[in-house]
Amino acid sequence: MKLRKSASVAVLATLALAMTACGGKSGNAGDQPSGGGSGKAAAKLPSYAVATGVKIDSATLERAQKAGKLVIGAKNDQPYLGFEDTTGKRSGFDIEIAKMVAADLGFKPEQIEFKTVDSNVRETTISKGEVDLYVGTYTINDKRKKQVGFAGPYFLAGADLLVRKGDKAITGPDSLKGKTVCSIKGSTPLQEIKKPKYGAKTVELSKYSECVQQLLNNEVDAVTTDDAILKGYAAQRPAKLEVVGKPFTKEPYGVGMNKDDKALRDAVADALEKHEKNGDYKKAYDATLGLSGSPYTAPPALERY
Repeated sequence: MKLRKSASVAVLATLALAMTACGGKSGNAGDQPSGGGSGKAAAKLPSYAVATGVKIDSATLERAQKAGKLVIGAKNDQPYLGFEDTTGKRSGFDIEIAKMVAADLGFKPEQIEFKTVDSNVRETTISKGEVDLYVGTYTINDKRKKQVGFAGPYFLAGADLLVRKGDKAITGPDSLKGKTVCSIKGSTPLQEIKKPKYGAKTVELSKYSECVQQLLNNEVDAVTTDDAILKGYAAQRPAKLEVVGKPFTKEPYGVGMNKDDKALRDAVADALEKHEKNGDYKKAYDATLGLSGSPYTAPPALERY
């Protein structure tokens, strides 16, 4: 009996460990696999030299310098892009973009305060000065430029579809008539998929991880957002989820900030340009978003204004 009981405890402990390793603390759709879902070996993240004596005519930067910290809005549930694990550690391509920009503005990694901001309140949060910068799969468009400023683009994504593995009914946006598609409030892919030409029914939630969970639970037929984000979720659950079709929009990502702070906008653009030229950008990509299976492409030309 004693041996049987000990063996049972050992089995339960092993199962618990395996569940923790596969699903994280809660086992929800936002858990990121530590080694990369594509099976690639993890590349080494670059380090970024921190500038000293940075002086630009920016009220935002001056406020941050006085506070001794740079507050950066980000996502926390996007594997390989903007992710926060159960210990509070942030990782992903957007997080690295934030770190390299912060370094050029004179802030060490420990001087960055990441703040999770959902898509539907990004413009409000930036306009109110609750974050100094926002780096979180933030598509640049003319409508948003009326409310916030952008530096970039630093990456070009495109809306695509995530479905359950083996679902042959959905092959792309032209096969969505009568299907229920989930996306998040305030996102450009949501506005796109609501167009009458697709004939889709929509569910609007606050986080993509919630949409993915509904997909896994058979509550919706597909999730739509940028292909880079969807590939991260598919890499988490390769036996259950897959990305289908081809990107059907263009989503140029930018760093958001106060609309009238041109000096800061130029400084951030300079930082993006510098780190692309010195190779940091590609190294950061390979060690983060590249692990999801999303192939590397050089960033689009910066749009300065």
